[in-house]
Amino acid sequence: MNRSGVPEPNIDYAPRHYICRRAQTSLVLDGRVDKPFWDAAEWTEDFVDIEGDLRPIPAKRTRAKMLWDEDYFYIAAELIEDQIWATLTERDSVIFHDNDFEIFIDPDGDTHQYYEFEINALNTVWDLLLVKPYRDGGPPVNGWDISGLKTAVHIDGQLNRPDAANRKWSVEVAMPWSSLRECANGGRVPESGEFWRVNFSRVEWRTEIRDDKYRKVLDPETGKPYPEDNWVWSPMGIINMHYPELWGYVVFTDREDPVTFELPRDERLKWELRKFYYRERNYFEIHGEFTQDVDLLMGNDSWSIRPVIETTRSLFQISVPTSDGTGIICIREDGKLWKE
Repeated sequence: MNRSGVPEPNIDYAPRHYICRRAQTSLVLDGRVDKPFWDAAEWTEDFVDIEGDLRPIPAKRTRAKMLWDEDYFYIAAELIEDQIWATLTERDSVIFHDNDFEIFIDPDGDTHQYYEFEINALNTVWDLLLVKPYRDGGPPVNGWDISGLKTAVHIDGQLNRPDAANRKWSVEVAMPWSSLRECANGGRVPESGEFWRVNFSRVEWRTEIRDDKYRKVLDPETGKPYPEDNWVWSPMGIINMHYPELWGYVVFTDREDPVTFELPRDERLKWELRKFYYRERNYFEIHGEFTQDVDLLMGNDSWSIRPVIETTRSLFQISVPTSDGTGIICIREDGKLWKE
């Protein structure tokens, strides 16, 4: 069991949300997003730095679209780019060593058993399942594949050609529910009105042109490339995508009229429980034990809950009543969150 500290994100809890509508036609993937299939989908907000307002607005625009039907979850992305390059050609390579586009999906929102997907401009993909976040001991299951996955990339310019008039690259992904429902509530496809937790990330490396090729810029002090930029749809407040509790809310609907989303009260309670989890883990790292002192963990912050904390030498469970009083929401030392 991993009981190391867990950095607390520096962010107010306000994940973005997206109303995902039904696809009206079938999709023929070619990587282009300027075609009738995507007319039914709104663009997301432009991506921001992974740390949110702590960092400047990204220099290059990124945005995404989503649709769904009975067979697939469809995702498209547009990445403005004057340096379009990629090197990795083998599936399940560590794709973020290239510039890439990434998708993260937690179907049931408990922060365990979630999916990660990465794709580069060569249409090379890496798909894996996370049993738990790395902070909670992982592990990633690299051997897991999205069976029936369909992907395509379109390049507005030329790949690996610094002298070309490069403008952007775009991605289309069709993920079958037959694979995604593996970690979903009841092992089923979402119903209209339900939401899944989703986020997107764009990895962007600092590059220069050497011998008519793109090369990562090296830090003269370390001899290694400078750290990559991470631009995301819903900001994380920390340079770490593996905090599923901060991903956006994607609401699936089959309605054609306007649909609004208001953060459910229980989602706010879950976030406050999550903050207690951070603080219990950090307390353990310092003291070698967990604490039942609620006031100590609260500090001077403002809270709407006063939870019950139960501990043993190596375990804890923190719980509060649901907003309607009909159940209990719990979180434990490995970050798993559930409702009883």
